[in-house]
Amino acid sequence: MGRTKEDQTWFQRLENLHPYETILYLGMLGSGLIFLFLVVAFLFSGLNQLAGLNHQIPIAFLISTFLIILSGYTATKMRVFYVEENTEKLQVSLRNTLILGVAFTVFQFVGWKELSDMGINFTGIPSGSFLYVLSGIHIFHLIGAMIFALIMWIQLKKYQRDQIKNLVLLTNPYEKMRIRLFTIYWHFMDAIWLVLFFLFVLSF
Repeated sequence: MGRTKEDQTWFQRLENLHPYETILYLGMLGSGLIFLFLVVAFLFSGLNQLAGLNHQIPIAFLISTFLIILSGYTATKMRVFYVEENTEKLQVSLRNTLILGVAFTVFQFVGWKELSDMGINFTGIPSGSFLYVLSGIHIFHLIGAMIFALIMWIQLKKYQRDQIKNLVLLTNPYEKMRIRLFTIYWHFMDAIWLVLFFLFVLSF
């Protein structure tokens, strides 16, 4: 008899993962280590450097934080609608997640403009430079997810026009895995930004 998931060791579970799952989790681990290294460097650069300038965190960063939290909710609904076999709402949730991701990115650039207007430039004090570096690397990672979301949304639009393809979408384990992995990665990006935002707030 084969072992159940509960009886398997973590290594056996890792071996049983789909290659795409393995790539995603390794990528998330690598990204997490990059952010961890930069956050540690940010902390050692001296958070009190910005506090002495009597500035407040950019309003655009506050707005973008609300947007990415909202996008986390719409991403979660994707899995719910897939289980309910509601492809129309699934497509809408994916579209909304993508739009919120784009809006988040736009407000990040607006936040950089606010920082510049405050006199906090990329080439200035170390703590100020890290605000640009950390948020910029986060945007870079999120753009990859948004490109994948756009491709998936276009495919869903095509599937909706064909009942056979729509049925395949709902019964194909690969499609279910794609949606699950996308939402996992999106929530990972949400969590990364919330940690960064908390540190940014402390720095001011």
